[in-house]
Amino acid sequence: MKTVRLHDYKGLYKKGYPLITKDSLPKNMPTTLDWIRFENMQHQFIGIGYLGEENRGLGWILTNEDIPITIDTFINWMKNARQKRDNFFNHLNITNAFRLINGISDQLGGLTVDYFNGYAVISWYNKTIEQHRATIIQALCSVFPEIKGIYEKWRYPNATQESAFTYGEEAPKPLIILENGIQYATYLNEGLMTGIFLDQKYIRGRLADGQACGKKVLNLFSYTGAFSVAAAMGGATHTTSVDLAKRSRPKTEEMFQINGIDNQSIYVMDVFDYAKWAQRKGLTFDMIILDPPGFARNGKKTFSVMKDYTRLVESFIPLLSSNGTLIASTNVAQLSQNQFKQMVEKAFKNYHINYQLQHSDTQSDDFTTHPMYRESKYLKVLTYQVEKNNG
Repeated sequence: MKTVRLHDYKGLYKKGYPLITKDSLPKNMPTTLDWIRFENMQHQFIGIGYLGEENRGLGWILTNEDIPITIDTFINWMKNARQKRDNFFNHLNITNAFRLINGISDQLGGLTVDYFNGYAVISWYNKTIEQHRATIIQALCSVFPEIKGIYEKWRYPNATQESAFTYGEEAPKPLIILENGIQYATYLNEGLMTGIFLDQKYIRGRLADGQACGKKVLNLFSYTGAFSVAAAMGGATHTTSVDLAKRSRPKTEEMFQINGIDNQSIYVMDVFDYAKWAQRKGLTFDMIILDPPGFARNGKKTFSVMKDYTRLVESFIPLLSSNGTLIASTNVAQLSQNQFKQMVEKAFKNYHINYQLQHSDTQSDDFTTHPMYRESKYLKVLTYQVEKNNG
């Protein structure tokens, strides 16, 4: 096993920080696909891991134990991951889609595995971990014998393909999953997306449990309309879904259809254009859900959560009814909870309206977090009660 010495600024690696960064590596570091024994510049052992370029960094420290990494190592890590998710496996009649392995938070930096009603979706984030593909799949099938078939997705730069069915039995199209007792249509081999973001299951669960009951709900950046479906199943009087992607209409219609829901509104248009149109029409909503991507482009116009979230909230305050509910969400890992909160509340202050934070949520328990890697707790969802009549 090769040894690489890291510049351990502020002793972060000795404390357990897992991501290898460019600044921590020696200059002119040769490329290697081998397992690596990492030390600091004082020759003190840090951990075992690998180098592999991906969007987050240049590799991962998988363990602070000085051990060889074999199939038994992968099996032990996956057994620990399964144990964390016992509650999900014990309630498959209610929810049968969830994350099995959440990257470095389950000691497997560079890959994730999601479970969709008997089928697994593996996402590879760099080439180095993917070279252990056969061993990892063997370990996965040993620890999770429920898996009937496997799909793989390649999410690193210059990958030769995005998605493929690779093992076992193919899933139906669509594959119907259950989440909080509600049905959702998923497609495991249509590019990098599956039709639902599993990390938001608790937020959808609250909607389904009655948070949206009796309310008119506006769901923006709606994708396949999962929030709208949960709200409608939870008693919303009407839902309106808005997304720029043309595929959003048939995907959302399908979601409603499999749950026996009809007469909902779906608009394929830019959300800022919708805000202006709806304001001219005098439309208001009792609940507005904002869950944009970190970055989006529409022709020459761009949207960035880091720069534009306050403007987004400001655009929709006029559409929120008095004493309405605003659910603001982002998955941008670089943004802290407090920074995001300040962005949202700046919009309220600019409008001189009263507001009260009701819920502050993060991703569901299957999306485990790493105690020394802040970015692993990436999802931030804030629910506000907004009193416009006092402004």
